[in-house]
Amino acid sequence: MEDANVVKGECSSSGKGKKMFEEEENEDKLLAGVGYKVCSSDMVDVAHKLDQLEMVMEGDGISHLATNTVHYDPTDLYGWVQNILNNAPNHITTTTNNALIPSPLITVPENDLRTIPLPYIEAYPQTENQNCHRLFKSFSSPWSPAISSDNVLPVVLMEEAGVHLVHALMACAEAVQLGNASLAEVLVKHAGTLAASQGGSMGKVASFFAQALARRIYGFYPHETLDSSYSDMLHTHFYESSPYLKFAHFTANHAILEACAAADTVHVIDFGLKQGLQWPAFMQALAVRPGGPPAFRLSGIGPPRLDDPDSSTLSQVGLKLAELARKVRIQFEFRGFVCNSLADLDPSMLEIRAGEFVAVNSIFELHRLLARPVDIEKVLETIKRIKPEIVTVVEQEANHNSPVFLERFTEALYYYSSLFDSLEGSVAAPSEEALVMAEMYLGRQICNVVACEGDERVERHETLGQWRGRFGLGGLEPVRLGSNAFRQARMLLGLYAEGGKGYRVEENNGCLLLGWHTRPLVASTAWRLAPNGLR
Repeated sequence: MEDANVVKGECSSSGKGKKMFEEEENEDKLLAGVGYKVCSSDMVDVAHKLDQLEMVMEGDGISHLATNTVHYDPTDLYGWVQNILNNAPNHITTTTNNALIPSPLITVPENDLRTIPLPYIEAYPQTENQNCHRLFKSFSSPWSPAISSDNVLPVVLMEEAGVHLVHALMACAEAVQLGNASLAEVLVKHAGTLAASQGGSMGKVASFFAQALARRIYGFYPHETLDSSYSDMLHTHFYESSPYLKFAHFTANHAILEACAAADTVHVIDFGLKQGLQWPAFMQALAVRPGGPPAFRLSGIGPPRLDDPDSSTLSQVGLKLAELARKVRIQFEFRGFVCNSLADLDPSMLEIRAGEFVAVNSIFELHRLLARPVDIEKVLETIKRIKPEIVTVVEQEANHNSPVFLERFTEALYYYSSLFDSLEGSVAAPSEEALVMAEMYLGRQICNVVACEGDERVERHETLGQWRGRFGLGGLEPVRLGSNAFRQARMLLGLYAEGGKGYRVEENNGCLLLGWHTRPLVASTAWRLAPNGLR
């Protein structure tokens, strides 16, 4: 028994002695890739020891470890867990065989995901009839000890905690990809606990990723169509608390206004009207145009809503915009259209009139069509039939459409970490509640990217380069966004951080990108029909 433990200690230790080639070969590749050293043959024991450790922590049996114990290297997963158990009072004696140890985690009946700690509230409100196969137990974590002058060494320093949190999330994602359900369950509980002990934006974004992984592991998927009013509220708070939607609206409006400078009638076809937040500023700009304002037609498109079968929400948006048009004295006409998908849009319904300037506007909408490639092809064909003078498109600058789950997860983790970090640094949120709602807006996207597949996975963001390729094949050519738009966009950012600190606007071959520090997050583009793209 004692000799067996010595062998395991040598196999998983990262700092003592020279490893033999055979031991390195036996090292678990899944965890080694993210910084943990443990033999494949030890994985069952590690899982058992983590369950035992949880039982000890629930009994508050190791609170002394935060203050008076120097622990092994945490990357030595087997030795680390074993050492903590050995230092616990009345610690559970472990065995060297692979017999299953009874665990309360397996006998707890159904419940929901609320035991994975999240900041404030969840992205999807829970209902009483939503069930899950297992209960994730929450417990106080030794990875976030109170720091005092009496400490010899905290278990993991706070600057190290974020690294271990990322490692746990990545290891869990790889276990999911490999179909290792038992390891994924252990790691998602570990990641959820670490996220709860991590402060700031990193803890918040990690909590959403842990929740999304849990949904995927336990097959507990949300339904987007059940709470449209809640989605509208989150969208509005995100608009108010960050510059990303305002940047999208401003740059798109600027491109349309420059292109329609001499038009008598402007007809904009908005592929995603939502609450119509883009158009008041556009209408006010039309009202002060030298020589008088043109007539303005707006065709607003939205999805069907179970909580609004009569499409009264679209009508209410149109009425509010009509009232604004009356105040600024421009001729205004509004029509709303309900489509299950933009691929179902019939150009004849839009009633394009001779002599009017036509613009197509899409803000964070086209990526939702990529679950079925034929749908984006249909939309591009519809655009060519409409024959607009300009097409404005704003999309997330990320690749969340990879068929390889781990690649998609990794890209999403770093992308949304930057977004959450920027929200934390923003001074524009009108209240703490608004900031929380903005985080929930992003949390829903995270859940869709990570937890869903097939037609249910609609947050299929692609990069600017990928969109350029799609639009080029679809018969469109780029229109440069001018230097004036670049300068005004930079001025806009001053509203969201002191002097715009942290936010960056960059020009990329006529396109504008808004980012946080060195990471581009949103790409704004304009297009027109290529001469050889007309049929």
